[in-house]
Amino acid sequence: MSARNLGLAPRAPRLRSHDELRALAEQGDAELRSLAEGEASAHEVVAWVARNFATDATAVACSMADAVLPHVVAQSLPGVDVLFLDTGYHFAKTHETRDRVASALDVRIVDVLPEQTVAEQDAEFGAELFSRDPGLCCARRKVAPLQRALTGYELWFTGVRRDEAPTRTNTPLVAWDERNGLVKVNPLAAWSFDDLIDYAGAFGVPVNELLTQGYPSIGCEPCTKPVAAGEDPRSGRWAGLDKTECGLHL
Repeated sequence: MSARNLGLAPRAPRLRSHDELRALAEQGDAELRSLAEGEASAHEVVAWVARNFATDATAVACSMADAVLPHVVAQSLPGVDVLFLDTGYHFAKTHETRDRVASALDVRIVDVLPEQTVAEQDAEFGAELFSRDPGLCCARRKVAPLQRALTGYELWFTGVRRDEAPTRTNTPLVAWDERNGLVKVNPLAAWSFDDLIDYAGAFGVPVNELLTQGYPSIGCEPCTKPVAAGEDPRSGRWAGLDKTECGLHL
């Protein structure tokens, strides 16, 4: 249960080639979809990862909306790295959740930082880039830092769920991530928001307080608004703009 910051340096050299990892992803997808009971559960997905990957070759991406995914993964991969994209624009409650996760779970928090501070970005591009070019802001403060961080791993877990938005309806459990060059695993793909909250309550998992204040999807504070009951959970992200994804999962 420790933490560290991650700048430009990769974490460790990759142990297996892209061809080997791509083949493993295809094998895992076939295996987990062929279970007699139907699609594999989240714990079965993580168990498959634990059989085929070392803990220090895997990472969990976590926005700190909740710690359900890190909790599920740590049951089979204790001490796993949890990547937190510290964009410089997060809600205070998100940082509080990050600290609670570091204390409560058997994981190692890795703070993934952009190349520039917010002040340095403002000096180069002008203040509030997120309001003028949110795509560029996300690319600089989320997508590029994550790509650099992932170079030290063979596999990453995400908390993407199919019920979050139409763009995520076909999310697989296991896939080859061509852009980042590693295996991508989405153990909670079939879960609903209620499943997430029920699991957190049953196991005492840290949850961002904003989830109970009308924020079912939590990103950077300037670009996240409350959502009315019954609305698309991600409609509060970049509200009023022609943007639905930050680019991490395209």
